[in-house]
Amino acid sequence: MSLIGNINKAFDHRIRLGIMSILMVNEFADFKTLKELLDVTDGNLASHIKALEKVDYIKIEKSFINRKPNTKYSTTLLGKKEFKNHIKALEHIINKQ
Repeated sequence: MSLIGNINKAFDHRIRLGIMSILMVNEFADFKTLKELLDVTDGNLASHIKALEKVDYIKIEKSFINRKPNTKYSTTLLGKKEFKNHIKALEHIINKQ
């Protein structure tokens, strides 16, 4: 196995890495919070959320708060496992140098 063999391509992009990092330390985050913390546009954030949802790493819960739509995101068990493995792979690369 190559040095980068365990790097998960789903987390290649800094925005996806940021989304997962935020969701790993918080039970959930809403769209507005993710957007503000990551300093990205709506469209950019939405496309990266969709990519993580497609591989079942995050789940989406839609509701209404005071008649306004609210979308919350959280990690799935698979997402947590894969992200931890990704971080371990990065640590392995760093410690090899």
